[in-house]
Amino acid sequence: MIPLVACAEEVRHLVDRIATEVFDRSSKRIPYGFGTMIELPRAAVCAGTFADQVSFVSFGTNDLTQMTFGFSRDDSRKYLNNYLERGILSMDPFVTVDREGVGALIETAIRQLRGNNPKIKIGVCGEHGGDPASIAFFKAVGVDYVSCSPSRLPIAQLAVAQAEMLALRDSPHVNDVYSTA
Repeated sequence: MIPLVACAEEVRHLVDRIATEVFDRSSKRIPYGFGTMIELPRAAVCAGTFADQVSFVSFGTNDLTQMTFGFSRDDSRKYLNNYLERGILSMDPFVTVDREGVGALIETAIRQLRGNNPKIKIGVCGEHGGDPASIAFFKAVGVDYVSCSPSRLPIAQLAVAQAEMLALRDSPHVNDVYSTA
């Protein structure tokens, strides 16, 4: 997985260079796959340009949040509580994904990625992968998997199951399996 890419040319250059070096050293060629992290707003907006070069992508939501807001995650405690108390922000964007900004970037990227490579696997890594509200959003926009720190795994597993059940319940193909009463 290639982190912090901004454009397709960067992905192509890195993979071609590294693959050539490895294959030249070993005198063997093997099929391989690779993916990239989407951690920069530019990568999210231009995701379709590298969709045919990768077999998977993972949204690094911690970095994408930092880059989108221009907040340093390490320093945000100095002012973020003030933003929350004053109603400047309704929730901590490092806890629950900001659907309006970061979420819009993720949705844009997924539309482009799936439009250019319908089989691409799309994931999320970072603390948002363990937040139930964020997981529900990720399920709704078509993310295939989430990863998070081990301590958040039980809540993430439960949230994924709940999101799956809600999607099944809301599916037009389910024949009254769930009661609305």
